[in-house]
Amino acid sequence: MSSTSAAPAAKPPMREALVAAAFRLFLERGYEQTTVDDIVALAGVGRRSFFRYFPSKEDVVFPDHERCLADMTAFLAASGKEHEPVRRVCDAARLVLGMYAENPSFSVQRYRLTKQVPGLRAYELSVVWRYERALAEYLRGRFTGRPDGTLRADVIAAAVVAAHNNALRFWLRSDGLGDAGAAVDHALGYVQKTFGRAAEPAEPPAFISPLPEGHPDDVVVLVSRRDAPLWRVVQELETALGRT
Repeated sequence: MSSTSAAPAAKPPMREALVAAAFRLFLERGYEQTTVDDIVALAGVGRRSFFRYFPSKEDVVFPDHERCLADMTAFLAASGKEHEPVRRVCDAARLVLGMYAENPSFSVQRYRLTKQVPGLRAYELSVVWRYERALAEYLRGRFTGRPDGTLRADVIAAAVVAAHNNALRFWLRSDGLGDAGAAVDHALGYVQKTFGRAAEPAEPPAFISPLPEGHPDDVVVLVSRRDAPLWRVVQELETALGRT
């Protein structure tokens, strides 16, 4: 009669093993007291293996941001004219939330560690800036030709990041409990309500009375969107009056 034994549990991929070893040591010894040599010794790999995956010790704390930034950039690049730009950047920000929500316990550990280490806070700010820059670059492309296009793009990108991070940090401070998606949706909804709107028509309708010029009852009626910028309203009025 043959006997069978349970197969040994598969080892985690090297990248995940390095992250797990790093955070174990960070929690036990502290971030500053842990070296790359300590991490690779615990993970059972060499230094070259560590630097194959992570350029620095800081990068092992934020292992998925490069992938998430690439996903966000691809998502925005795949946008079409039919996508309302403010809603699109809000949806892009939700990709970042998804990264955090994949592993709440790890995300909470990282949040606590980052609060304690000034160097990690500075590193995190640099990562956040890269997300904001990706959103702003997309919006600048969508607002090309508007006098306030660059300003509007930068303000909206900053607002999206601020709203997302406000809700995300609230969730992290609550130890990853509750519905992170609902909190972020509420925060981003505020941004959409403030800045979002349907795409402007290429040529806002203007209706001109058929009366001959100079007639005492000659009246020009201009119909425009309520949220149309003043410069566009003036431009359409001048066109209607033949003063361009």
